[in-house]
Amino acid sequence: MNTPPLASGPEGPSSLRPLLDTVLEALGEGARARGGPLPAGGPSEVAARVRAALGHVLPDEGDPDALRHLVRALAEGAADPADPLCAAHLHCPPLAVAAAADLAVSVLNPSMDSWDQAPSASELEAQLTRALANEVYREVPRGAGNCATSPHRPAADDDALVTTGGTESNQLALLLAREIQGPGVRLVCGSNAHHSLPRAAWLLGMPDPATLPTLDPTDLETTLSTLQGPLLVAATAGTTDTGQIDPLPEIAHLCARHGARLHIDAAYGGGLLFSTRHRDKLTGIDTADTVTLDLHKLGWQPVAAGLLAVRDKNDLTALHQRADYLNADDDTEAGLPDLLGRSLRTTRRPDVLKIAVTLKTLGRTGLGALVDQVCEQASEFAQLVHDHPGFELHAPPTISTVLFRPASATDDAVAAVRRKLLTDGRAVLGRARAANRLWLKVTLLNPTTRPADLAGLLHLVEGTTPR
Repeated sequence: MNTPPLASGPEGPSSLRPLLDTVLEALGEGARARGGPLPAGGPSEVAARVRAALGHVLPDEGDPDALRHLVRALAEGAADPADPLCAAHLHCPPLAVAAAADLAVSVLNPSMDSWDQAPSASELEAQLTRALANEVYREVPRGAGNCATSPHRPAADDDALVTTGGTESNQLALLLAREIQGPGVRLVCGSNAHHSLPRAAWLLGMPDPATLPTLDPTDLETTLSTLQGPLLVAATAGTTDTGQIDPLPEIAHLCARHGARLHIDAAYGGGLLFSTRHRDKLTGIDTADTVTLDLHKLGWQPVAAGLLAVRDKNDLTALHQRADYLNADDDTEAGLPDLLGRSLRTTRRPDVLKIAVTLKTLGRTGLGALVDQVCEQASEFAQLVHDHPGFELHAPPTISTVLFRPASATDDAVAAVRRKLLTDGRAVLGRARAANRLWLKVTLLNPTTRPADLAGLLHLVEGTTPR
């Protein structure tokens, strides 16, 4: 048997080109076979097609056509976030330029646990994390416009870590709070907080969270005045269910007055930072001790592309570890960067490349325009729902999420409509419970969606609703 070709090295490009052609052709074949935003037939039929394409996972003899067959099967059975009718989750269609950059990472295969495995990637990560931390922790002088920056503290004081997404970022934020404030620190959050926050508190052995119905400032004031011991308040800038943004300035003021640490989960809403039109919705974010960002939502990155920004980089000393084969003291003293304290993970991809390429390619204006487009789409869809006598709108959108339901339908009927559209492969809608009722959820993250697509989606739901 001949040795399979490597992706990198002198022969890498010539080996990759025909394989990339195969992948692109198989992606197209699979998408055409799927014929919509989701494969029809439901879980059992999709599973059967995957098993048929896969056959034996580890056959005695290899199949030279495995790449084509399995990529085609994956594409045929995929939920395609680039389809305008795939709008259930915070699941964005990645930009082509970001996906291309991710290929370079797969080919070079750097590992971000020591400098000698990722010389240029480690510097790229250092530059990008500082830049995005400065994007969070800055003040814009009155009348200066969105492009002017005037940090209210030296730029060197803040920093950011690259993570796999909001869940890891939130876990890191709680870990830093525990190490800084002590093991008795208690999480205070609203019932709309992401499930990863109370889960992280449990994982880290922290006291049971104090969960309020909402982070209404009056209720939060009472809670902070009543509870004893160190506290960590976790506010949300863009809830998963509705896109709601907590009153960040008021919460920050209360935290400062009561000596509570503040974390803001902006995994969804953090992308508003790039928009001149919508950035003001995040006023107060720069007061947080830690901020979760997630650019595989309003950043159009392939998974994974998360960050945790910290106001004081000294907080990160809690993550310091020593492993002689990765960051020996004498190597660090000789000037080799110490990467081990930049993550809870050891081996990790340089996910910064695709982010850096996207930021450089689009610039603030281009990325902000994408944010503006999906927010405008949400407003347009909400207006369609509001104007239609057969539907009920929960509330105007804060970001790009709209909750709606057929008028007079029961919760069981709403759930049945969603599952029918899923099983038929015609539309992918989410579900959320609000005001003690079940709602259909549309999360618009596809900047190419047109008004006709929005009207068509509403028509599909109308045609599927029992009369």
